[in-house]
Amino acid sequence: MTRSPVKVLYIDDEENNLIAFKASFRRQYEIYTANSAAEGLKVLENLPIEVIIADQKMPQTTGVEFFKSITTTFPDPVRILLTGYTDISALADAINHGDIYRYITKPWNDLELHNSIKNAHDAYRSKIDLRNKIKELEKTNDELNRFIYSISHELRAPLVSVIGIVNLVKMEGLYHSSGEYWELIESCSSKLDYYIQKTLQYYKNNKNVTDKSEIDFKHLVNEIIELYAYSNKDTTFNININQAQKFIGDSFRIEVILGNLISNAIKYQKTSNKEKTVEISIEVNKFSAEILIKDNGLGILNEHLEKIFTQFFKSKNNQGSGLGLFIVKEALNKINGKISVSSDLDYGTTFKITIPNAT
Repeated sequence: MTRSPVKVLYIDDEENNLIAFKASFRRQYEIYTANSAAEGLKVLENLPIEVIIADQKMPQTTGVEFFKSITTTFPDPVRILLTGYTDISALADAINHGDIYRYITKPWNDLELHNSIKNAHDAYRSKIDLRNKIKELEKTNDELNRFIYSISHELRAPLVSVIGIVNLVKMEGLYHSSGEYWELIESCSSKLDYYIQKTLQYYKNNKNVTDKSEIDFKHLVNEIIELYAYSNKDTTFNININQAQKFIGDSFRIEVILGNLISNAIKYQKTSNKEKTVEISIEVNKFSAEILIKDNGLGILNEHLEKIFTQFFKSKNNQGSGLGLFIVKEALNKINGKISVSSDLDYGTTFKITIPNAT
């Protein structure tokens, strides 16, 4: 299939230059000319131009100024500047800001200009091809995410039934009637349910939609503790929440962040520790919520602190999915939040989080 000629727009206030350019290159390219920046803009609005060549020294608007003015509205065409005099500062500024691809001195050399147009068009095609590939990848990724979400959602229904049966067996006093089989079924089911929930969190967090609503941190924290501490009554929670200021934020992502961090603080306690404690402190002002979650649990090795937010990272003591803290970091990125961590194997781990207030 023969590719259509490259569409080139040449802007110059000197009519003789326009005629000479068209005569030299009309056989190789599809040429359009304009004698002012305003006329060139009209051409751009009506035709899919791929390469723009503009003279620098034009009345009213210079070539550099014209290129800067179309950077947002027409970002795709590749721009070449023709200049008959030396203006180093203007050229350097235009090149540094990406406003021009190349500059050529006048009078131009036909071969040099031809090669520049050809290279500029190659750059244009590469830009368009890359954008199309990105769109294809985004579409494929979205389809994959939706597939994973659908499968995970469908898996939860029979899994919840299995967990329900185990609970009925416990209620009827038959949990230990078959050796360790029921305990094994419960353990495997709970672990699978945990993985599925993390997968669903990951999918929902990847969506760009934000849900801005008023957050009551005291109510939210109490709900999360009730949800995650029901199976571990040994942990003491010291809660200090100061929220005199109204806070607006993404309720889903904030719940995911706090849920993962609080559940980890409960989960990774030392089995030998008789005084398991989790400290939760939240200070809300008109700009942000400053959150501190501190435990006296297992702690994290210093060499692991930079890795704990990476996907699927698991330390020797980590029996989780390796997704929890990764999801926390991704959720914070979505809402422009920040997180830092300090840890000591003797004293436990402290997470400090800052979440902007959208009021």
